[in-house]
Amino acid sequence: MKNKIKVYRAMHDMTQEELAELLHVTRRTINSIEREKYNPSIEVAFRIARLFNVPVEEIFSLDEGE
Repeated sequence: MKNKIKVYRAMHDMTQEELAELLHVTRRTINSIEREKYNPSIEVAFRIARLFNVPVEEIFSLDEGE
């Protein structure tokens, strides 16, 4: 799954650690999601979208090549 978390973090001047704390996950989890090595749970995906005040589809999209 593709994502724009890094873009949204930059727009909000936020580190991976700060985002992780707000979402109650580890920095390593955020890093893995950003590098597309790990897909977040639906709950975490919606919490990320809510935090940045955008629809979940704005941050996450399916990789059509799979």
